[in-house]
Amino acid sequence: MKAHSFQTVSDIRIENGGAAKLDFYVDGLCPNKRIAVITDKGIVSLGLMEPGLASLRDAGYQVMVFDDVVADPPESIVLKGIEAVTDFQADLIIGFGGGSPMDTAKVIAYLVANPQPIHKIYGVGMAIGKSLPLLLIPTTAGTGSEVTNVAIITTGETEKSGVVADALYADRVLLDSALTVGLPKSITAATGIDAMVHAIEAYTSIKQKNPISDALALTALSKLRNAIVQSCNEPENLDCRETMLIGAMLAGQAFSNAPVGAVHALAYPLGGFFHVPHGLSNALVLTEVLKYNQPKADKWYGEIAQSLGLGDSSSALIDDMIRIKHETAVPLTLSDVNIPADAIPMMAKDAMAKDRVLQNNPREMTYDATVKIYESIL
Repeated sequence: MKAHSFQTVSDIRIENGGAAKLDFYVDGLCPNKRIAVITDKGIVSLGLMEPGLASLRDAGYQVMVFDDVVADPPESIVLKGIEAVTDFQADLIIGFGGGSPMDTAKVIAYLVANPQPIHKIYGVGMAIGKSLPLLLIPTTAGTGSEVTNVAIITTGETEKSGVVADALYADRVLLDSALTVGLPKSITAATGIDAMVHAIEAYTSIKQKNPISDALALTALSKLRNAIVQSCNEPENLDCRETMLIGAMLAGQAFSNAPVGAVHALAYPLGGFFHVPHGLSNALVLTEVLKYNQPKADKWYGEIAQSLGLGDSSSALIDDMIRIKHETAVPLTLSDVNIPADAIPMMAKDAMAKDRVLQNNPREMTYDATVKIYESIL
């Protein structure tokens, strides 16, 4: 039998309204009572952190908020955050927000504890050593970043590089469904589909697919499949919101151990060149990549479909993902997000450079196939 390994965070806590009681959730993580919160200005403007920050200050903690994170965080922002956190002498990092703040918090926590040039930790297993204590609190149900050992950083005008290392795992995760209630339908839909992509690609990840990631991926999909549509239609439904958060977290655990494939490779250029949000980028290319992979992933897609009660046909899974995209009203074409046809060769070339994820895809991806996929969703 093939040997398998599986890693994840050791402490996951779930409480509706828990983010208002951060003094309780940081217990044992911050000996010097100096905390740096990594977030973005959108989160700050919504006031989502205020009750929690007040609880920390009332409990005697000193808190610094670094809110300069932007989508697809560039190196320059990460380096600025490292400097700010180092100067503040924080003993605990809290990543509060979507994937970008959490990814930024992971890298800051590592490089503050292990000073070195950031370029030295890009790749797999290059970040060696213990990070500062890290608490991650997602405000969207999609990226799964709170439970992964991956951080994606923008390293040039459009190029993205990944840091993949166990040192990036959080010490504690808090899932609070109340934080996601105010999400617009478009973000709820795109991030939810993003989480489903994570689960599907983990289940078909040819290099590190394993029984634990398989079980997590199937459970994630069963939770997310109906909760996405219901959360879009009933945005105040806390039960659905919590189901989505748990589903996204389970999918994150799955793909952190059985990495993603060509859907992500083809999605990255949409964000890099045209700043399309990551979840939406995945949703746009998803079904056409599934169709391309179908000859090699037929058995696995059929198993997923059967697990979801769709029968045992791989096409049933693809049809159901198309249904979800239509029912949640996410954009369906590149034209819908203002990507022109003449950008396709540039994006295809960029996608083919994503070896870190393409090596996991069940079917070898080619430049010509990438072009055809982009053209089919133009």
